[in-house]
Amino acid sequence: MNQYSTYFRDIHSLSEEEINAIATLYLCYYDGSDQSIVVSDLKKKTQILLLFHAGVMVGFTTFELYDRIWDDRLISVIYSGDTIVHHEHWGQQALAFAWIRFIGELKRVVPLKPIYWFLIVKGHRTYKYLPAFTKSFYPHWSIDRSDLKPLLDFLAKDKFGEFYDRNSGIIAYERSRGHLKSDFVLPLKNETMKPSVQFFLERNPKYGEGDELACICDFDDTNLRPFTKRILQECSMEKTA
Repeated sequence: MNQYSTYFRDIHSLSEEEINAIATLYLCYYDGSDQSIVVSDLKKKTQILLLFHAGVMVGFTTFELYDRIWDDRLISVIYSGDTIVHHEHWGQQALAFAWIRFIGELKRVVPLKPIYWFLIVKGHRTYKYLPAFTKSFYPHWSIDRSDLKPLLDFLAKDKFGEFYDRNSGIIAYERSRGHLKSDFVLPLKNETMKPSVQFFLERNPKYGEGDELACICDFDDTNLRPFTKRILQECSMEKTA
């Protein structure tokens, strides 16, 4: 764990060399895309969280932070883009810890503003972040959070227009803009028994062809896993120390 380090960067501050490294890592795991598509998508985000191991970038997650009016209230939306971690570093927690601390800082600055995490999921490994961080979300395999669906429909339609299907919750383009390479598309044997993985495969059967499942959760204190809440509390204590 001590060999890992993380850094938040504004997208516009990235150098050409850094952008190329990000695109190269992405293209190691995804077909149906190219350098220009990756760079274009990257520049639509506002920030990126970079993961380094022994001084080498081995992962990242991109996101866009913006506000919307929903139900006559101002809300914060964290829209997650791509999350890629080199397979030799699957299982590390540094990226997740740093991302949660970012949420903690956001909650500290705007404690009364609702925060929603809006993400589109290309693979079962990314979907597993939802139950890892929060107790419930939409869509969920056993908990009814259909109260979140109208907001999800609003955000997904706003972001993806005609490519978003309200009935299925799937974003499907005419041709893939990125899908997992064959070496990584199938879940591992120990993953296939997990409810989250089974559910994702059922809800997004064509994920291997580039379809993406729209998901949403609220970062209300009552909806956080003990692990998530502990990291947020540690963040708050660090700020007040």
